[in-house]
Amino acid sequence: MQQCGPSSPSCSTSDCFPLGTLNTAACGSETSAEPQKREPAGLFRMRPIVIFYGFYLLCFGLGVACVVCVCLWNSKWRGGFAWDGSSLQFNWHPVLMVTGLVVVYGNGAVLYRIPLTWGQNKLPWKLLHAALMLLALVLSIVGLCAVFDFHNAQKTPNLYSIHSWIGIAATALFAMQWVAGMAGFLLPCSPVSLRKRLKPMHVWLGGSILTLSIAACISGINEKLFFVLKGINMTQPYSALPPEALLGNSLGVLIVAFGLVVLKILSTREWQRPDSRPEDMAYTPLLQEENE
Repeated sequence: MQQCGPSSPSCSTSDCFPLGTLNTAACGSETSAEPQKREPAGLFRMRPIVIFYGFYLLCFGLGVACVVCVCLWNSKWRGGFAWDGSSLQFNWHPVLMVTGLVVVYGNGAVLYRIPLTWGQNKLPWKLLHAALMLLALVLSIVGLCAVFDFHNAQKTPNLYSIHSWIGIAATALFAMQWVAGMAGFLLPCSPVSLRKRLKPMHVWLGGSILTLSIAACISGINEKLFFVLKGINMTQPYSALPPEALLGNSLGVLIVAFGLVVLKILSTREWQRPDSRPEDMAYTPLLQEENE
């Protein structure tokens, strides 16, 4: 391995190994350290950040499109919204589940990947992450209340379909995930050893909950379309692909695309928040200063 030359005794590790690649121009003699050779390294450092923001904007745009489509579907084709035990109350269910369990949840999950948050006090971003996840959880619980009240008012059985099983499992795991995250990462009394054990499971379970939420949403969309588009009362059947079916199928595709972009952001190592301190010093509980 090439060492830093005598003409640059103060050459730091970051100068010698930008992005894990040996930079001999920065570590060699004064004649080899030409200014124009540092420009490609700077551009190379910026490339992952530029690509990230492209994916992040795509994620945000897909999330907005999902919310617009689900609201348009239930307001224009399903008659609007109410809270009276009728089918209009049921319409809150897909809107709140898609908005909370998919869109808000996904945006909360990628919050730590935003480069603007790096190098800053991590505590405000932890609190924002927890708040977004709590909002997503509350929306999903209200969405479940809407469908349970509707089923009870119509004397319809609850939890009989694979869609409902997956949806309940995703919401239950989400609630446990939020409580465990609050206890393990934000309470002052949580030890560093607990955080080290909890973090890998927290990350893995977060992606799993998003996957379950997407499966519940697309199966629910398909189930709803089969129920309402039967080809009776002067309506076209689902097999004829009327405009409502086109919108519902498009919503399902948008949800899947949103989830894939979120999982791509979460799984790319270049976009993970860098640690500014060693692992055993990288955590300070709530109410204390954090500079990770």
